[in-house]
Amino acid sequence: MAVKILYAGGVGEIVEKKSRFIAETAPVRSEDEAMAFLEAIRKKYWDTRHHCSAFVIGEKNPVTRCSDDGEPSGTAGRPILDVLLGEGICNACVVVTRYFGGTLLGTGGLVRAYGQAAKAGLAESIVLEKHPGVEMKFVCDYSGIGKIQYIAGSMGLTETGSEYTDVAELSYMVPAEQAGELRAKVTEATAGRTRIEELRKADFAFYEKELLIL
Repeated sequence: MAVKILYAGGVGEIVEKKSRFIAETAPVRSEDEAMAFLEAIRKKYWDTRHHCSAFVIGEKNPVTRCSDDGEPSGTAGRPILDVLLGEGICNACVVVTRYFGGTLLGTGGLVRAYGQAAKAGLAESIVLEKHPGVEMKFVCDYSGIGKIQYIAGSMGLTETGSEYTDVAELSYMVPAEQAGELRAKVTEATAGRTRIEELRKADFAFYEKELLIL
């Protein structure tokens, strides 16, 4: 099952009635990392008061936290968290810093502004779909190369390596749920003459069509 993760952070900004809302994002894997990122933002924007935040850590039963940091209860941290949860993004922290512009926005205005700022920050970040996978190697004679490549191509698989000596070795990153299907198809197509090895289990994603092993 694919999950969305924050792969690389970014910075986005909106202005609402002269108040600036600067959203910075970062990938995090623990509450300590999230708090360290928040502290870094506080130091970076030391000349203003509100640094409202939310983070989501983990996938199946994620840990979530949010903070209004002095804003009226429920007007800042929760809207930021709702954006993360709504997008289904995990292992991510968003901190929105506010510079007051002189005009009160009211609770509704704050909720909208913090939510829009969080979206602006995520829009400048790199969010990937992470898939559980298996890297599989196929060792065959030269008559089996084309058959394996055809099967892999028809399944949309990405080659991770190849080596040609007295035999051919082809490696692919395979979504975990397709590993059994691939094994069966290659075994049938090459009449059982291909040695199939599972090299490792790893999560993977694509960024600008490039395979990333996570």
